Parts: sequence; structure tokens; C-alpha cells
Amino acid sequence: MSRVALFQGDDRAANITSALEAIAEDVDLAGKRRIVVKPNFVSIHNPLSATHVDATRAVLGYLCARGARDITLAEGPAAGSATEGFANYGYLPLIEEYGLKVVDLNRDDHVLIEVLDQRLRPKMVRVSRTVVESDYRVSVGPPKTHDEVMVTMSLKNYAVGSVVGKRSIHEGHKAINLNLYRLARVTAPHLAVIDGFVGMEGDGPTRGTAVEWHLALASTDPLAADCLAARLMGFDPHSVGYLHYCLLGGLGEGEPEQITVVGNTDPDRVRRPFRPHRTIESQRRWQVPDAARYL
Repeated sequence: MSRVALFQGDDRAANITSALEAIAEDVDLAGKRRIVVKPNFVSIHNPLSATHVDATRAVLGYLCARGARDITLAEGPAAGSATEGFANYGYLPLIEEYGLKVVDLNRDDHVLIEVLDQRLRPKMVRVSRTVVESDYRVSVGPPKTHDEVMVTMSLKNYAVGSVVGKRSIHEGHKAINLNLYRLARVTAPHLAVIDGFVGMEGDGPTRGTAVEWHLALASTDPLAADCLAARLMGFDPHSVGYLHYCLLGGLGEGEPEQITVVGNTDPDRVRRPFRPHRTIESQRRWQVPDAARYL
């Protein structure tokens, strides 16, 4: 069984802190000297598409209260620089307050990871060395609909954000879902925080509309957190290619009977179907015959 904390309330930071405290016994920071916290700045100019600074502040406060030191704040936007994103979204005082090391994942040293091209042939992509060699990875970001893989939460935040040269993994619906699984094997966060205070539906991850939800989820099983969030958004995780592959590949739990939900509310009370991206029908064509041989 994997535990996922689920809290709803009118204070973003309090929701996140409560969720983290509810799974405190699952969070093991002993001996972790290379901690990376990654928000989500797919766009550096659209606050709705990005991780709110108060969400990251709540996560950092929790980590530091538990003895974390020398934390790296890392991000690799789809366009533009992480430095500009941190400035635009009010992160500079936070960086100074916690003495954070900052890494732009698009400019980081890299390691090579094998993924697939559009014809499902092996190819190599560059993935951030900071992420791959870290001791403890934390993802904090909003739940959003997506224009290629239906939904994006914690696993995709790290998998795509860690790639140096992001277009290299966008090889059509079949390949990208397999590629996200392959990348998740080496970049999956150890702690997932999904800040659903405000989500995005419709033409996400950058052009959608706001969903005032006032939720927070947290888990040391990022797949369980993502699968629960997907169901709350109205998506069956087995219909989302990369989540399905992560379940097949054993990267975590995801079935309802495998997840213990703790918190101040329950899934049935907060379930709110998100309007999918307008291209949802083409996104559903991700299935690959005999996909197990690519996992």
C-alpha cells in the first residue's frame, strides 16, 4: 500500500504543509546530501501554468525543518531561462532566504539516456546530471491537462524538465508515452507534491483555463499521487499512456485498492472532472502492440 495525503482548504501553503506532515513517517532524509527541488515552469511568462512560489516555499520550509541543507532549486523551462522564470514568478527572495543553489536544467551537464524515436528505434537524449545524480528529488507543481499526454503532474514534471533539448523526446503520441516511462526510471521524484490550489483544464499545459480546486496531494510514491490526481481530474490512469507504462513497469502503485488516502477530505468529495485538451482524441492513440518489449 502507498499513502497519499489529500487536503483541501483555503490556504495554499497550509494545505501543502498539512499534506507533508500527514506522510512525515514516509519521508526519509537521512544521509541525503544532494536534494533537488523542482517546480514547473513550462512557461516563464504565464503564472497559471507555473508552480506558485508559495507552494515551493511551503515545501522548502518543511524540508528545512526536518534538517535538509544545501538544497538545489532546479528547473528547465520549455522556452527561456530558469533564471528569468525565477525572477518573473517572485522566487528571488526565496532563493536568498534559503541559500539555494540554482540550476538551469537546460544548461546543465548531462548524462545520456536511451529513449525511442518516432519509429520506436533507440536513440540517446541528454538528461541533467544534477537530477540523475541527486540523492533526493522533490517535485512541486500544479495538475494540468496536456496537449500530448492528456495530463501532467509530478512524474512528467521531472521526466521532461530534466531533458536538455526537450524536443528530442517529442516523437509522436506512441513514442513520447514510452519515453516518459523510460525517463521516469531515472528521474522520478522521491517526494511528489501536487499543488492543486489552482489547476488548469482545457488547452494545457500553457493555454488552458483555471480550476479553483484548493487541494494539495503529497506522497513518497509519485505514481500513486499522479494516479489519484488523474482520477480526481476525471482520467483513468490506464488511459494515460505513460502512467499505464509506469504501472506495468512497477514504478509504484496506482490502483485504488493499493492506495491509502489520508487527510481532511476524501476523493469522492473533491473529484472534479477537468475539460481535456481539444486534441484529446488524437492523444488517445498512444497504444503500441507488444509494448512490453520497449519497457
